[in-house]
Amino acid sequence: MSGTDSTKPWLEGGPVVILVEPQLGENIGSAVRAMGNFGLSRLRLVNPREGWPNPKAVTFASGADRILDNAQVFPDLRAALADLNFVVAATARERGMQKSVLGADEVAREVVGRMAGGEQVGLVFGRERTGLYTEEVSLADVILTLPVNPAFASLNLGMAVAVVAYEWFKLSSGGALPFQPPDRYKVADKADLLAFFDHLERELDAALFFRSPTKRPVTIRNIRNIFHRVGLTRQDVATLHGIVGALVEGRGLREARTAARLEGRREEGGAGEGGAES
Repeated sequence: MSGTDSTKPWLEGGPVVILVEPQLGENIGSAVRAMGNFGLSRLRLVNPREGWPNPKAVTFASGADRILDNAQVFPDLRAALADLNFVVAATARERGMQKSVLGADEVAREVVGRMAGGEQVGLVFGRERTGLYTEEVSLADVILTLPVNPAFASLNLGMAVAVVAYEWFKLSSGGALPFQPPDRYKVADKADLLAFFDHLERELDAALFFRSPTKRPVTIRNIRNIFHRVGLTRQDVATLHGIVGALVEGRGLREARTAARLEGRREEGGAGEGGAES
């Protein structure tokens, strides 16, 4: 979805995202793009395999350059965690550790609560091919895992960051959506609605729609209830008036054309008969 708007403020903050020995600049860029989407701005890289900076990361970040520009690089995970109070390690494999195992929504609640209390929180993601080593997971306070297909549990690095970042941002922002349908027209008042009903029912009568006089009242109520359920605006009612009018006008034109054709045929037939007599 295209939605970049440089006129709006760039949201910053949130937990620190730590990528341990990422192998490809493309994956770093994809993770950074997800961070930008969901208001995370602090990136730490632990010994990236292709070095840093990486031009491929810039390409795949798709405009989230400021996150890349402010990224910090560390020689090992211990150094990257030194100033944090609470650390979450993402892994798809059971590690046999006595640590709480949380889903992304539970991690979001934990992170929001701890950051509200002034703590610094880090989200740690491992290598694309092997993930985090067990020793690295042991440095975390809790384990993050996701409910995925057990036969295909490995997520792309950018996808994994996106899932967790989304849950954090949804909770921290109150789940507010960026836009709602525009309220351009007022809801039709009853006078507008009743006038439309009169128009519609009059033309339905003319078209012989109500074939059974005994069923006519029930049919009218059903038709009216259809429009009541929609919550029509004044513009909607005006459009419906136009539709009914166009149908009536169209029927009149069709009838006129049919009558003209019939008259033409009668005239042709009369001319033919006269020619035979002469």
